[in-house]
Amino acid sequence: MKNSFSKVMGYMLVILLGLLVALPNVLPDTTLSRLPSWMPHQRVSLGLDLRGGSHLVLEVDRPALIDEWLQSLTQEARSTLLEARIQTRSVRRDGNAVNIALANPAQLAAATTALAVLNNPVATLTGTGTSELAITTSGTDTLRMSPTDQGITARMSHAVEQSLEVIRQRVDQVGVAEPTIQRVGADRVLVQLPGEQDPSRLRALLGTTAKMSFHLLGETGAAGVKTFVDDRGRSYPVQTTVLLAGDRLTDARVQFDPQGGQPVVSFRFDSVGADRFARITRDNVGRPFAIVLDDKVLSAPVIREPITGGAGQISGDFSVDEANTLAALLRAGALPAKLTVIEERTVGADLGSDAIEMGIMSGLAGFGLVVVFILSLYGAWGLLAVLALTLNVILTFAGLSLLGATLTLPGIAGIVLGIGLAVDANVLINERIREEVGKGRGAFAAIDHGFAKAYSTIIDSNVTALIATVLLFWFGSGPVRGFAVTMGLGIAISMFTAVSVVRVAMIAIARRYKLKTISIKPLLPFRLIKDGTKIDFMKARMIGIGVSAFLSISSVILFITPGLNYGVDFKGGIQLELSTTGPADLAGLRSGIEGLNLGEVALQEFGDSNHVMLRLERQPGGEQAQTDAVEKVRQTILSLDASAKIERTEVVGPKVSGELATAGLTSVILASLAMLVYIWVRFDWPFAVGAIATLILDVTKTIGFFALTGLDFNLTAIAALLTLVGYSVNDKVVVYDRMRENMRLYKAMPFRDLINLSINETLARSLYTSATAFLAMVPMAIWGGSAVESFAVPMVFGIFIAASSSVFIAAPILLFLGDWRTRRKSRMDARAQEQPAV
Repeated sequence: MKNSFSKVMGYMLVILLGLLVALPNVLPDTTLSRLPSWMPHQRVSLGLDLRGGSHLVLEVDRPALIDEWLQSLTQEARSTLLEARIQTRSVRRDGNAVNIALANPAQLAAATTALAVLNNPVATLTGTGTSELAITTSGTDTLRMSPTDQGITARMSHAVEQSLEVIRQRVDQVGVAEPTIQRVGADRVLVQLPGEQDPSRLRALLGTTAKMSFHLLGETGAAGVKTFVDDRGRSYPVQTTVLLAGDRLTDARVQFDPQGGQPVVSFRFDSVGADRFARITRDNVGRPFAIVLDDKVLSAPVIREPITGGAGQISGDFSVDEANTLAALLRAGALPAKLTVIEERTVGADLGSDAIEMGIMSGLAGFGLVVVFILSLYGAWGLLAVLALTLNVILTFAGLSLLGATLTLPGIAGIVLGIGLAVDANVLINERIREEVGKGRGAFAAIDHGFAKAYSTIIDSNVTALIATVLLFWFGSGPVRGFAVTMGLGIAISMFTAVSVVRVAMIAIARRYKLKTISIKPLLPFRLIKDGTKIDFMKARMIGIGVSAFLSISSVILFITPGLNYGVDFKGGIQLELSTTGPADLAGLRSGIEGLNLGEVALQEFGDSNHVMLRLERQPGGEQAQTDAVEKVRQTILSLDASAKIERTEVVGPKVSGELATAGLTSVILASLAMLVYIWVRFDWPFAVGAIATLILDVTKTIGFFALTGLDFNLTAIAALLTLVGYSVNDKVVVYDRMRENMRLYKAMPFRDLINLSINETLARSLYTSATAFLAMVPMAIWGGSAVESFAVPMVFGIFIAASSSVFIAAPILLFLGDWRTRRKSRMDARAQEQPAV
């Protein structure tokens, strides 16, 4: 038996390229900068949970956009008809439409033609054209203009595209490095700013529409006058007529008042704006003049003299940061529509560095435990499995670098769990080779038959895990997607390293040392699972089913009462983690925050007495109410304890929480259905029914575990459930594959005996792979911290549940269905024989 030279060279080329691509991740900046240009320089970027920063999702306010559109449409319709010399009795807004009553019914056709210039065409995906507006007539003298659904969608899409550009300009103005600004869906914008931990400044920078205008003050209660307030709450009667809009500004800078030293914002107009500003100030000397930003008065000075230089100044009680933010807003320009912050997550830099340390420590500990275990099982041959695991990690980082993916803390958990699952293929191969050696096969025959028989099992078991991973990526968001990417890469790469690299290495070793047989012996003086076990598992099937039924019923009861401890991802609301220099005064914090009347307040220490987790229920009043409440809480905490530091902030509005809950439930259901279909196709329907029934029981028990322990049930928990779905089916597929093989070999064997035989033959593999996954996850469960607690802890529990259910639940269900099908076939055959011949 000889390795194909082309295959070996191909494998070596893949590994070499992987090493080169992954290399920048471990090189210091000075060394990386000296590498030749032809070498890769791309590193895996760290997520905000690892390096600190802010994550916001903003949504275009649909009602506000329509409202502003209709206001503009009313003015444009009035101006258009006036220019066309068409007289009207009224042009007014009526709900979500503009009604136009003509003075002369004879001008109805002319008015319709004139207003058509306001009706822009809209392209659709099918290529058919439509319009923004539906212009209809009522009677002989009335026109009605109402936005179409296609028109609203087009305006929303255009608003998002414009908002992306404005937000980029605003972020550039404040100098944030490596920002991520991208469109999400039809009406949302995702903004991630590494290193930026001031959410109030971010909301002011990104959520402010920044529509600046200049108005004269009028008389309170007069027609065409609205009352606006300033930051101090003082009211101003402002004329609604806009004398000059902020879109004529060309620059805005922070300066300091030479008299008082206070920061002010100086601005400059373009030539048209300068001329208009000069005319306005010349015609209104002695009158108060309001500078308005988003319906809030910034300044209301009295015009002392004409201003002819095209420049002005906004003064007020600004801090330096506030003045800088205002200047950045004015320079970048106004947003085309109001944006609402519907999701906000902020991680402090210190917490991010702690997360990196915990992730690396727990990952190395998990890897070390798996290496020790695999070497104790297979001795020197276990070194090949260690080589495969090492290559798996390196190639995973190479894949992340090539994809431009972001590594998050859940992503590290995905790598760690991937290590545990990657061992599965190596265990299958080693156990199969040991079986072939036991049958008397020589070294090369044992390798060839062992890999051939393990191959289909490896493919089946890994495909089921990949199905769950793909669905997790599709329905997940943020760090959970990072987990799905690393997990998926790890699973896919493990099939290459175990099936291809290890096979080539084993053949090369056997040829190099002229081995007559493959002796895979443990380092321990005994095997953990003896060969040739003959345990009658089906004899204890009723006990197993009874225990499972009890646990599942108990889990349902726990789900009902006390229920799950839903995190902010699913129920919405606010969660903050804060640290103090000394022991936190929980009573004082609780009293101060309860005084804000924001509903139920939950405070608890975590880690130590210097760290506190605070939770607030979802606030009434929509998405904006959540972010307003955060600022109130933040200010209250700092007033109660100046040493307090907000390490993490999570704000999820009601719309996002509902979407996340729906996506989470959908993903678990779809994953289960996908497993059902795959196993049905690959095996037979009794196998599929047995696997899915067991899977439902496994998920039920894990949900009961969440209810019993009070762990947060959030997006990370959904990741745990989906991973468990894949892992549980993976475990059952290995047993099923052996059953299918034995059914071909022992056609006369009673089905009960065949099931027992198959379980005993795969017992070592099942226990060993469960042990490696368990060992890989335990350090993460202990040291991973709150960010991965809802994943790592239930996974440790789920691994045990999945391993036991394969033997004591799935197999008995399969036995019952097999016996039922046999009895049914016998009855049908008997009835067929009783039918008289025709």
